[in-house]
Amino acid sequence: MTAKVRILPTGHEFSVEGNESILDAALRAGLAMGYGCSNGNCGLCLGRVVSGEVRKIRHHDYILSAAEKAARRVLLCSNTAAIDAVIEAPEAHGARDIPRQQITAKVRGMQRLSTDIMLLHLQTPRSKRLQFLAGQHVSLGLGGGLVQDHPIASCPCDDRNLYFHIPRVPADPFADYIYTRLKNGADVAVDGPTGNFTLRGDASRPLLFVACEHGFAPIKSLLEQAMALETGQPLHLYWIARCEDGHYARNLCRSWADALDNFHFTPLPAPDDLLPVGMAEGLPEPGKYDVYVAGPEPMVGMAERFLLDRGCARRRLLVDRLR
Repeated sequence: MTAKVRILPTGHEFSVEGNESILDAALRAGLAMGYGCSNGNCGLCLGRVVSGEVRKIRHHDYILSAAEKAARRVLLCSNTAAIDAVIEAPEAHGARDIPRQQITAKVRGMQRLSTDIMLLHLQTPRSKRLQFLAGQHVSLGLGGGLVQDHPIASCPCDDRNLYFHIPRVPADPFADYIYTRLKNGADVAVDGPTGNFTLRGDASRPLLFVACEHGFAPIKSLLEQAMALETGQPLHLYWIARCEDGHYARNLCRSWADALDNFHFTPLPAPDDLLPVGMAEGLPEPGKYDVYVAGPEPMVGMAERFLLDRGCARRRLLVDRLR
């Protein structure tokens, strides 16, 4: 059974499938809901049923007062929509609304995406998932006191499984530990999220994403959230890389382009002077785009200047400078 839910005051709508919790369905739809433990303990996902009916699907330790029950307040993590419903509930409007969290996650897998990029898959405990916005970073703590900041390369719609693209940097003890010593099942301390490299609230403008090298990691997170929101605005991805295997997720990007009419992917080689040749193709009016650029210097700086020189508005340009 499928039910439609509309959230107030934003008016965002999404579908709830079967016994799926309202919270999980909202996250799957790309919404930045306000929540904490997602396990029925903290009460931060408390919402008010304005119309329709909900059904409890799991026990929760949070005790609702008589007044809360009378006001038709429910925990979104512990209830599903029995029929179409309208629910008043908190949504995060920016990074300031996301609390800083400290979680011990476990390594669930590692995979070489290219010669110099390792995919690191971490999984949080069921009772303590990471709330974050697409494009944000966390601090990862390994054994021996090694700590480093990295962007999350996955969508908040799956806040328990966290993915990272770790570049292999010469003489970097953190990267060396991951490439040579880190094992499945190991504990990794996750502290965050941080950063304001997040999607803007205005969903009416077309979006341009420029990934330089492993800057694809935060861009991938933003793209997956934009796709989950299903707003339908054009999504353009330009990926600039110097190495032969630098477009290490080319097949994923091509699959998006094949499946979605509004997604366009252009892989670009970076010549010796690092200028993103060809990036202006198909962009006659860059000022109409919200633009997101991520990657290491000096490539990201050159891409930024390239866009500004061609009419991109500074207030519509967000940049994430990676190490």
